[in-house]
Amino acid sequence: MKYICNVCGYIYDPALGDPENGVPAGTAFKNLPEGWVCPECGVGKEMFSPIED
Repeated sequence: MKYICNVCGYIYDPALGDPENGVPAGTAFKNLPEGWVCPECGVGKEMFSPIED
């Protein structure tokens, strides 16, 4: 399942991960590191909502 940032609209796709910030492809949103933040605007995981594909 993908997650969207409620602040800027960035979409976290587990199939892609966030390799620029040390998150490999295949990493589920719930398994993101504790300190991970939106790469676009810097808010925390609590500001994301699940979206349907």
